[in-house]
Amino acid sequence: MDSHNVISLGKAVIDTEASAITALAGRIDSTFVKACELMLQCQGRIVVVGMGKSGHIAHKIAATLASTGTPAFFVHPGEASHGDLGMITAKDVVLTLSNSGETDEILTIVPLIKRLGVPLISMTGNPTSRLSREADVNLDVSVVKEACPLGLAPTSSTTAALVMGDALAVALLASRGFSADDFARSHPGGRLGKRLLLHVADIMHRDAAIPKVHADANLAAALVEMTRKGLGMTTIVDAQGKLLGVFTDGDLRRVLDHGQVDVHQLKIAALMTSPCKAIHSERLAAEALQVMDSKRINALPVIDADNTLVGAINMHDLLRSGVI
Repeated sequence: MDSHNVISLGKAVIDTEASAITALAGRIDSTFVKACELMLQCQGRIVVVGMGKSGHIAHKIAATLASTGTPAFFVHPGEASHGDLGMITAKDVVLTLSNSGETDEILTIVPLIKRLGVPLISMTGNPTSRLSREADVNLDVSVVKEACPLGLAPTSSTTAALVMGDALAVALLASRGFSADDFARSHPGGRLGKRLLLHVADIMHRDAAIPKVHADANLAAALVEMTRKGLGMTTIVDAQGKLLGVFTDGDLRRVLDHGQVDVHQLKIAALMTSPCKAIHSERLAAEALQVMDSKRINALPVIDADNTLVGAINMHDLLRSGVI
């Protein structure tokens, strides 16, 4: 293997495909707007169709649309001719991908799609092809050349189609006012969904699991509470349960650095950090992580709107829940 040649080829592929993508910007025009309007007006779902490598890209476009607020699914054109055409209803919009615009399997089902009165959007590399002419809207994704040195394997053309699909999905996302919360609701099992949907109240320690002592407690009592609850800290509250401060493992080390201490005589109120950082229970768990990271602490008391202690959370909780 000639490593110099391999590097040159790799860079050439990236340059060729980057040029193909750049050329697409000039085609985001009124035709693109019309395609978006048809998809926004769709009362059913966007049915994305493609054969071969275009089929793989069609699968990805359908998935991207579905996850960004535009209901969509993929139909294989070959299977459509053998029964799957029944998956398309009069309320749908069909988006077809074909670089040549002459794919037989797609052209076979076009008359049936037209008979349903379904809007047809094509994405082709040949604006004069039969598929382009039959479509209500054709998006030009033609490329000057494929990145494949043989000019045969779909490379630049599939990349261009994928990027145009992303452009459609993002334009529709913005037009629908699709939010980060909406995105998270369609990705509840992923880390992003957990970061966007999980609240402190969902994972915090509650009731008897909260490490807490009263302000008149001594250091010994505070240490016992920290050991029992295992969060690396204890909160200090007043008689009404309002948060006064915290005492952490780090605070303990600093106390011990001053020499001998009488753990039975020292009052925790004299040693606690007050005021202290805390977080409200309705805040996102990801915000708790941000506070911990920025303040270089490992745990936080959780309070309500009246500063009443209602829970506690630490880094391990965030890790177990998938927020980290």
